[in-house]
Amino acid sequence: MKKLLGASALALICIAASAKAETINILVEGGGEMLQKAAAEKFTAETGIKVNFSVVPYQGVFDKFSAEIASGSSAFDVVTIDVVWNAKFAGHVEDLTPLFTDAVRKDLPSALLADAKVGDKLIGMPAWANAEIVFYRKDLFDKPEEKEAFQAKFGYPLQPPKTWQQWRDVAKFFTRDTDGDGKIDFWGTDTIGTFSEEWMAHVLQAGSPGVILDKDGKAIIDNEAHRKALEFYIAPHCIDHSVPENVNEIGWGEAQYLFYQGKTAMMKFWAHAYKMTPADSKVSGKVGVVPMLSGDAGIAAVPGPWYNVVPSTSQHKDAAKKFIAFAIANNALGIEAPLGLAAANSAYRSYSGKPGYEHFVPLLETLSAPATQGRPINEKYQEIVDEAVLPAVQEALTCKADVEEVLKEAKETVEDILK
Repeated sequence: MKKLLGASALALICIAASAKAETINILVEGGGEMLQKAAAEKFTAETGIKVNFSVVPYQGVFDKFSAEIASGSSAFDVVTIDVVWNAKFAGHVEDLTPLFTDAVRKDLPSALLADAKVGDKLIGMPAWANAEIVFYRKDLFDKPEEKEAFQAKFGYPLQPPKTWQQWRDVAKFFTRDTDGDGKIDFWGTDTIGTFSEEWMAHVLQAGSPGVILDKDGKAIIDNEAHRKALEFYIAPHCIDHSVPENVNEIGWGEAQYLFYQGKTAMMKFWAHAYKMTPADSKVSGKVGVVPMLSGDAGIAAVPGPWYNVVPSTSQHKDAAKKFIAFAIANNALGIEAPLGLAAANSAYRSYSGKPGYEHFVPLLETLSAPATQGRPINEKYQEIVDEAVLPAVQEALTCKADVEEVLKEAKETVEDILK
C-alpha cells in the first residue's frame, strides 16, 4: 500500500512538473510585450506556465501570422493583433466567447466588445486600447491677458474646447506671428493629412451610424455626417488658416513634434502621449487634457485596441486561454509600462487621480462615449482606406474640390472594392 501511494505521489509530482514546464509562445510587436510583460511574469509565478514573447515590428505581426496560417501550422499560442486585422484572421482563431464572463463584459467599453465580435463569435480579448483626446497648453489657456482677449473677441470664456465651433474659435485665436516678422510662426492646432482616423472620429461625432460602411457592410461614406465632418475637418486649413499649410505632409509624428516644440496650442492625439511628453520639450509640465470633441451625437472617437487571439493551430490552447483570462483580470499591470495603457474600465479607474495619469479620465470618457465605435470589421478595410478614404480627405484638403463630389467619387471606389 505504501509503495502504491508512493507511486501515485510520484506520478502527481511528474504531472505537476510537466505542467510547470509548459510554455506558451506569444507573437507581438514591441509595445505589446511591454504592456503584457508584468502580467506574464505574474501568470508564470502563479501557474508555472512559462510565457515566451516573440517580438517583431508592427507589420511583422501581420506578415508572420499570415505565413503561419498559410503553412497550416503555428509556432504561436497567442497572437496580439491590431483591431484592423480582426476580420482578416477571424477564420483562423479560436472562439473566446467563454472567456467573456458577465464581469468581463461589464468592465469593457462597449466599443471594444463590438470590435471583438466577428460573425457569431468573439475572436479576441482586448489587451489594451487607446483613443484620441484633446491636448492643450495650460500655460496659455490660464493667462489672464489671453482670457480677456478671447472673451472680448468671441463673447465667451476661453477654455479647453468641447465642441467643433469652440475648436475652430480657439485655434484661430492662438494662431499668430510671435516674432513680428510678418509671418505666422505659432498655430492654434494642426491638421493631419496623411491619416484618416481623425476625420472618421468627427464622422461619428456628427451622428453617422458608422464610418465608411454601415453595419451591413454598405458604403455610407457620402452620407450627411461624413460630409459635415469633412467640411469641419478641412475648415482650419481652408478657411481659418489656423494650422500649418503643409497639411498633406503632417502625420502623427509631425503633429506631436509641432506641439512638443511649442508651435501649436492644441492637438487631438492618442492619449498615451500624455505620459510620454519629453521632459526636455518646450511644453513639459504645461500640458492639459480633456475628452475628444463633441458633435451633434456627443463625444466620439475611433479607438485603437489590440486583441489577444488563439490560433486554431496552437498546440497549447488551454494554457493560452488561461493566460488571456489572467491578463484581462490583471489588466492594470500594464499601466506601469512606458505606453501605460489598459483595456478594462477598472484598470483605468484604479489609476485615475494619481499624479501623471490625468489623461485617464478623459480617455475613459472618450472610450466609453455612446457614439464611439471602431472601424469597419471588413477584410478589405485597409484597401478601402488606401484607395478611397485617404485620397478623399487629401483631395478635400486642396481646398479646391467640392466635398460632396469628393465623397460621391469615394463611395463609387469603395463599392468597386467591395464587389
